[in-house]
Amino acid sequence: MASAPLAPYNSSPLGISSSQNASRESLKMEPLADVAVLPGEERVIDKEIIYICPFNSAVKGKVSITNYRLYFKNTDSETPVTLNVPLGVISRVEKMGGASSRGENSYGLEITCKDMRNLRFALKQEGHSRRDIFEILFKYAFPLSHGMQLFAFLSQEKYEENGWNVYEPLEEYRRQGLPNSEWRVTFINKNYELCDTYPTILVVPYKATDEDLRRVATFRSRCRIPVLSWFHKENHAVITRCSQPLVGMSGKRNKDDERYLDIIRDANGTIKLTIYDARPNVNAVANKATGGGYEGDDAYQNAELVFLDIHNIHVMRESLKKLKDIVYPNVEESHWLSSLESTHWLEHIKLVLSGAIQVADKVSSGNSVVVHCSDGWDRTAQLTSLSMLMLDSYYRTLGGFQVLLEKEWIGFGHKFASRIGHGDKNHADQDRSPIFLQFIDCVWQMTKQFPTAFEFNERLLVVILDHLYSCRFGTFLYNCESARESNNVRVKTVSLWSLINSDTSLYINPFYTPESSRVLYPVASMRHLELWVTYYIRWNPRIQHQQQSPVEQRYKELLALRDQYLKKLEELQLSDSAPSSTHLTNSSAPNAATPNQHITHLQTPF
Repeated sequence: MASAPLAPYNSSPLGISSSQNASRESLKMEPLADVAVLPGEERVIDKEIIYICPFNSAVKGKVSITNYRLYFKNTDSETPVTLNVPLGVISRVEKMGGASSRGENSYGLEITCKDMRNLRFALKQEGHSRRDIFEILFKYAFPLSHGMQLFAFLSQEKYEENGWNVYEPLEEYRRQGLPNSEWRVTFINKNYELCDTYPTILVVPYKATDEDLRRVATFRSRCRIPVLSWFHKENHAVITRCSQPLVGMSGKRNKDDERYLDIIRDANGTIKLTIYDARPNVNAVANKATGGGYEGDDAYQNAELVFLDIHNIHVMRESLKKLKDIVYPNVEESHWLSSLESTHWLEHIKLVLSGAIQVADKVSSGNSVVVHCSDGWDRTAQLTSLSMLMLDSYYRTLGGFQVLLEKEWIGFGHKFASRIGHGDKNHADQDRSPIFLQFIDCVWQMTKQFPTAFEFNERLLVVILDHLYSCRFGTFLYNCESARESNNVRVKTVSLWSLINSDTSLYINPFYTPESSRVLYPVASMRHLELWVTYYIRWNPRIQHQQQSPVEQRYKELLALRDQYLKKLEELQLSDSAPSSTHLTNSSAPNAATPNQHITHLQTPF
């Protein structure tokens, strides 16, 4: 559990100097109302301000900025209006209007957020009244651009659960049935010498030597060689992942790479190895101009190549921007379906899911596959993790899902820092893209189609996305394992899973029914996909009361009632076990019921 609440901001445990205390006193800072302050969180500034609320017009209030969050609470109406925004969520801070601007509330700040919101604040047009708050917000929202630390390194949160222990690579490979006569564990990358964006522990074909791996690495983009992600215990088919081959315009070949893929194919006797290239065909051809490319039929004769037509990070970024335009601040009502279609967001979701279904189906039928895109850390991670979620029920548990994210996304080097832009002011950076958000959306689509198959609920997915941006935990910081290692992330920060596993009841799906051998094939059709309203439109007060399904709420109430009955029954059984009532318990009267019969009877209605 989290440690006890902090003392007020000006107390010594936070390590604040007396001069800081004095300046805080002069600002007359009161404790943050209605919000628990995190250990390590420090108040920086308070300011009277007007929030231009898109749902309640302009409201006066006070904004407080700490080294972790922006907190606003109104002071001028009975209806409470609050904002609680982790600074990591902020993508852009701009000045709105000038000292000579005309019109009410035309002078202030505009804040663009990564979680579908935009915030506008107005201040009085006198004496550079916004300068101090603009400079402080710009500095603390983008600490890395100002030579400061991300909040995760300043946080002093403590939990009984250590989330860094949820994933142990060797343990996870053992669970899959590895190593075996076909696949071995190699430590060739223990110092990140083979590939600086791969994890230290890799599983490769038993027949491939470490020298083979080094030669293959020279022919794969970023040295990201084909390595095992998942092993099918029954038919021994595998999912392997990698980056594109460095074919180039001249159509270079590499005998070591060709032989290596043949060894993967031969490991379980697959006739043809299927290579799923996530890219559209035209993009893969275009990549030849920059030294990349794809596996040609002439070189890889025992392989079939399938292009999955999933677009690149730039297309996904623009798609999400269009989606944001139609859902915030106002939902486009009059032409909703055509507006949603014009964003192409659900179309991209469909293509990612459809690709993962093809991978899962191929492996389930006994054929090994290789999955890659350009560099193997965006679309590749989407496809491997979603297909593993379909094939392996373990990943559909609360703990297993954490392992899946740690393994396929964090361990194998999805570029979280570049894609999200943690602490970086360069909001127009072309490396930013909602690849992980898109994956979580695909998971949500699966939970909607299979409501009893997942142990975790929607809340878990939302919390994961919120802390993808918040910079409160170390889990999603940096681009790869080697960078996290050199920055001592596991020692100096807390894992998100520490928070999740300190109270798992919040994230459990009450409808969950374990089915160990079931493979899930979601319907990747536009007719069956829907917009994730409770995430993308959650800031609209009209939908906030719909956050939890009434069926789920009622089911939880019934479960709680059942627990009460069972507890009462236990108490009655204990009292009945006294010697004086032994003859009643052993009675053979026709209506007497054993405790087990009572329990069965009580469970039946639920």
